[in-house]
Amino acid sequence: MSKAFIAAALQESMQCTGVAANRAATDLMAAIVAELRKEGGFTLPSFGTFSVHKLKARKALNPRTGESVRVKAGKTVRFKASPNLRKSV
Repeated sequence: MSKAFIAAALQESMQCTGVAANRAATDLMAAIVAELRKEGGFTLPSFGTFSVHKLKARKALNPRTGESVRVKAGKTVRFKASPNLRKSV
């Protein structure tokens, strides 16, 4: 799914211009990112839950050279589908 797909779905649903739908899709994605930063999670009922997880620093291997490389700690976003979404797919 891409931002263009979301904008097209919004445009069809709201019967608005492409510019307005693109702006709505951009604002929607920005609101989700802001909520993830602020709360550490975001739930869309009947769709699923997005949550932020911390990753520890670790050692990994460079696939080209086989050399050991240190990877910094970071964050990632995980998604857990709701039961309703699992049934419908």
